[in-house]
Amino acid sequence: MTLRKRIRRRAIAFYRLYRELRMIAWGLLHTRHVLLAHIIPIRRCNLSCTYCNEYDDHSPPVPLEELCRRVDRLASFGTSIITISGGEPLLHPELDALIRHIRRHGIIAGLITNGYLLTRERIERLNRAGLEHLQISIDNVMPDPVSKKSLKVLDNKLQLLAEHADFHVNINSVLGSGVRNPDDALTIARRALRLGLSSTVGVIHDEAGQVRPLDPHSRAIYEQIKNLSKLSFARINWFQKNLVNGQPHVWRCRSGSRYLYVCEDGLVHYCSQQRGYPAIPLADYTPEMRAREYWTAKPCAPHCTISCVQQVATIDNWRHPQPLKGFEPLPAPRPQPLAQLQTPAGDD
Repeated sequence: MTLRKRIRRRAIAFYRLYRELRMIAWGLLHTRHVLLAHIIPIRRCNLSCTYCNEYDDHSPPVPLEELCRRVDRLASFGTSIITISGGEPLLHPELDALIRHIRRHGIIAGLITNGYLLTRERIERLNRAGLEHLQISIDNVMPDPVSKKSLKVLDNKLQLLAEHADFHVNINSVLGSGVRNPDDALTIARRALRLGLSSTVGVIHDEAGQVRPLDPHSRAIYEQIKNLSKLSFARINWFQKNLVNGQPHVWRCRSGSRYLYVCEDGLVHYCSQQRGYPAIPLADYTPEMRAREYWTAKPCAPHCTISCVQQVATIDNWRHPQPLKGFEPLPAPRPQPLAQLQTPAGDD
């Protein structure tokens, strides 16, 4: 890599860090805006990992105009980060335009992909679009019947990212349900770090989005990866300490409020594993609804493994207990007594 390119990358990384720190500071000071939203531009995926319930093999892409309207709506909520997921978002023919539209609002733009469709030209296009974060989860070293997201297949993609990506790249390895060889996770993490990418480890959930305790060997691998990994926003994963031991994690899930999952149909759900709650169109989702969900405890929370939701919650876990109980679809309009449950004066 040339000196000029290294300097350019460092300047981009410094500006990205500044934006992230500003986002965290704003989130600590104010509670009524969305910190992170996931949007789904296409449900179709080019793979069929057996543990995944977030894809199909036929759905068409959501039209760009509709996606831009959803981004505009999220921007009106003061959203700090929008991450594009799927399905496989690289299958969307106008993904670059969607990223540019997110950045025009001053929102941090992220992407979760299986990496199969990455080429040098595609990475350069993502650079020009203004992508700031990309994550790939790699499940094993060699493909198996459970997952084809293997290091053998994706290693050349990681090399291309290391050489050409101006955006931050995180490689997530996994442990837990369905993982045949836990040592693969350590191999994947070491490879990512050798290439100069960041690395995290996730505890894979079952079909209900819940975790199963790790066996002693997997727990040892988990600790080794944590000790290897570099610091980044994706490394906010203290919640996993209890989960790997099969113990419930006490926290305050702010999904539906500080975190929104917007499916391909434009409906707001708690997360990818709780689709159907509350399932309200984003266009009809109001500040009152977000306020109610801020105060609503979700019964699935103690054993949840959805890292992005947990990371968002760290901003607010220290404040505001949740007296309300879910899951019940939110009626509209909201009843008048909701005003009594707004954030106390001075906390916002």
